[in-house]
Amino acid sequence: MERLVCLAVGYLFGIFQTGYIYGRVHGIDIRKYGSGNSGSTNALRVMGKKAGLTVFLGDFLKTVIPCMAVRFVFKDQPDYAYVYMLYIGLGVILGHNYPFYLHFKGGKGIAATAGIIFSIDWRLTVLCLAVFVLIVAVTRYVSLGSLVVSVILLAWNIYMGRCGAYSLSAISSIEYSAVTAVIAAMAFWRHRANIVRLIHGNENKIGAKKS
Repeated sequence: MERLVCLAVGYLFGIFQTGYIYGRVHGIDIRKYGSGNSGSTNALRVMGKKAGLTVFLGDFLKTVIPCMAVRFVFKDQPDYAYVYMLYIGLGVILGHNYPFYLHFKGGKGIAATAGIIFSIDWRLTVLCLAVFVLIVAVTRYVSLGSLVVSVILLAWNIYMGRCGAYSLSAISSIEYSAVTAVIAAMAFWRHRANIVRLIHGNENKIGAKKS
């Protein structure tokens, strides 16, 4: 029941579509421009740096806030804290990617995933940020950086769960890794078109505006 509650609460946070709302305030439906999603990368490409940063922070914070609330409530029960953080984070991603009031057409959940990473461990945050910045700086492919970060998150959580770094029981460690795998898989699913373009060498590069 607690897991279902976390998913439901996370979904409610997730449906706050920062990109869509920001676009509407400025007179456009962001989903009708660029890549067609309401995430921060498309906001950056279509509306500029200020929009991209604003949308990223909004989507990032709507994950960090509920995750940190769960971490505080269960601070004396790490088995519950870390697992429930992932469930509520997954709920945010589901709400962000599939908002019911926008016909389930949202973003790709990377800023929300960044919020999960930040909430879990500052060391993981530094690692993922460094790798993401390096990949984007060298290739200019935000999608590639996002996918690599998702893989790092999965590998980190599997390792940390098994080595006992977060004081997880054996069963909780398995669940922790499984939920992380779902989060990573969703990132790849939402980027499936980007993956095809990356393979063919015609993926959109950061800094190149789309009409």
